[in-house]
Amino acid sequence: MWIFVKSGQEGNCVLFGKNIFDYRWTSTGQRVEVSDPSYNQKHLLTIYTADIGDEIVTFAAREFSNGVYGFYTFLARAE
Repeated sequence: MWIFVKSGQEGNCVLFGKNIFDYRWTSTGQRVEVSDPSYNQKHLLTIYTADIGDEIVTFAAREFSNGVYGFYTFLARAE
């Protein structure tokens, strides 16, 4: 299940404890449909990985409005 983590300005958004815009994002070639947390609109986001130095992280992101990005991460459900 993909969950909304935060939104942030292009160039300045802390994700995984780092400014995610300081790192190269690599598309996995996959996309995920999520709901916008404010308006419950459906959006199709690209899934990315990024090597942030001490780990490779996976997240989904999209520019929601001019210079404002939404970020989602995957939360595995415990069975």
